[in-house]
Amino acid sequence: MNFFAQQERARTHTRRMLILFVLAVVCIIGAVDIVLMIAFGALGHGRHQSFSAPSPQPLIMFWTSAIVLAVIGLSTLYKVSSLRGGGGVVARQLGASLVPADTTDFAYRRLRNVVEEIAIASGVPVPEIYVLEDEPAINAFASGYTPADAAVTVTRGCMDKLTRDELQGVIAHEFSHVLNGDMRLNIRLMGVLFGILVIGILGRKVLEGTGRSRDSGGAVAFGLAICAVGYIGVFFGRLIKAGISRQREYLADASAVQFTRQTLGISGALKKIGGLADGSKLASSGTEEVAHMLFGDGVGYSALFATHPPLQKRILVLDPHFNPAEFAAIAAAWSEPVQSGDGEGAEVSISGFSPAQVAAISEPGQATAPGSRMAPAQDVPTSLPHANAAIKLNVAQATPQAAAPTQADIVNAGTIHAAMPESLRAAAYMAERAPQLVFALMLDDNGDVRAKQLGIVEKYYDAGVRAGVEELATQTPQLHPLQRLPLAQLAFPVLRRRPRPQLQGFLVALNQLVQADGKVAIEEYCLAKLIGVQVVDALDPSKARPNGAVKLPAVAAEIADVFAIVAEYGSADPADAQRAYLLGMHEVLPDAIPAYAPPQEWTVALDRALPKLDLLAPAGKELLVRGLTQAIGADNVVTVAEAELLRTVCAAVHCPLPPMIDQA
Repeated sequence: MNFFAQQERARTHTRRMLILFVLAVVCIIGAVDIVLMIAFGALGHGRHQSFSAPSPQPLIMFWTSAIVLAVIGLSTLYKVSSLRGGGGVVARQLGASLVPADTTDFAYRRLRNVVEEIAIASGVPVPEIYVLEDEPAINAFASGYTPADAAVTVTRGCMDKLTRDELQGVIAHEFSHVLNGDMRLNIRLMGVLFGILVIGILGRKVLEGTGRSRDSGGAVAFGLAICAVGYIGVFFGRLIKAGISRQREYLADASAVQFTRQTLGISGALKKIGGLADGSKLASSGTEEVAHMLFGDGVGYSALFATHPPLQKRILVLDPHFNPAEFAAIAAAWSEPVQSGDGEGAEVSISGFSPAQVAAISEPGQATAPGSRMAPAQDVPTSLPHANAAIKLNVAQATPQAAAPTQADIVNAGTIHAAMPESLRAAAYMAERAPQLVFALMLDDNGDVRAKQLGIVEKYYDAGVRAGVEELATQTPQLHPLQRLPLAQLAFPVLRRRPRPQLQGFLVALNQLVQADGKVAIEEYCLAKLIGVQVVDALDPSKARPNGAVKLPAVAAEIADVFAIVAEYGSADPADAQRAYLLGMHEVLPDAIPAYAPPQEWTVALDRALPKLDLLAPAGKELLVRGLTQAIGADNVVTVAEAELLRTVCAAVHCPLPPMIDQA
């Protein structure tokens, strides 16, 4: 499941969506013109008309067409504008409730831990997490423009009816949409569809407003005509959703299997959708708008307009030995789920099941449900490497891991997550403490520099914030270097909800902390750059552009600067640095490699280069990541700091990499 190919596929779907949108608009305008022609014909029938008088019909039809076009265009712009706030807006419009970051509820905590682990494994900020409390069906969706403004929403049915493995499979499926550009396309599609549906909505409103009046025959006829025209928009809207969504669901299922390295989770969730009475159909009146986003069919469309492949086909792709009789077995065994414990390891158990059935359906990793398939467990470390350890880097595998974590990466993320000091993790969840935590992570070990940094904090905030930073800084030495960026990821959902002026002031203060001693350590730069990129994306998510169309030769100078910096940082000997530089550049610009010349002001050079490299087309970014991996892994091993530099550079160009833990 190549991340870069899927990014390009998302661009293709966007073009297809726009073409179908234009076609739908033309058909709607044409239908309105036909209605007018019929109306003029009825009015003029039997009347004496002067052949010398000019007909007003063409002018009226022109202005009517212009008005219809304006209504569609303005409606689309209105809807797009209303969604500018990002993924959380969509979730809240459907009535979803935000999961508190510091929740102690078992089901919420299990959901949050699963989402956080997959986010850390993916190398992206933790998204906002929402629950549709009144929906007993099993369903979920991801919404937003970029990972920095993403929201993952699940139904209460997901939380009550799925095991941890199944829930992880569903969340991994949704993260595929977050990472591969589908989520951005989905939210744009909401705006486009509203525009072509608005004529039908107006017609329905006319009927509702005039249907009870005795003298409203003309208005009723007008409303019916507008409704009929509006159904052209409904037809095209559903056709667009079906054409764009179906194949992406197969790909997202496959990505979820790649994430978790087992089919038990996601196939188990799909089987419960087929076997349980609530299925995946939602009761919300807004389901139509988000139908193309959902994990399962939430509306019940006919085959022509189905936004999802047939359920049994999805299961058979994951489990070729699936027997539809399993649906009946699940339905017969299921009554009501109850919690079997209050700890993270606890799962849901089902009253009315035999012990064997409970083991088969509810206990992850211990028994396999009939027809499920699980890959052999991978040999992954269960503890973090030494802070100064050399990490084995498989250059050939690093690029395919961009935005495509494996089961090993999720296990690694769980190790990082579990080893975080509880007090620091709690601070990351608190609105007032999250900025203090990030500032604490930036403090220097040198006492004089630290005092200057604390003065900067007090200057931009107050003495209370300074005291909070000092208190948290006493605990940050416990952190492993691999935990610094993930801890910032945990804090990001709270940070991004702060008002824009506060976020802008936060970034200014953060950058001044980095520059406090007149020099910048690589760890400081990585943390500040990562947070800065994510905050900028979150401030204006609809304007973020994860991919551009720039070709590699157009940014050759910027590529040379970045590769020279990476090579110099990873090599003690200038000759080795030059060799690493040439090795990496050969992947990217083999026919025109600029001379090796490391910039003197490396932070300035990186800050100048990364925004330009972010404009590369997906194919160019793939070569860029491959070349960077070659340069930094020229000796086949990297330090933890080098690995985090590579991850930061890749994140800045929206190609996130998972944490690297495998030890040499």
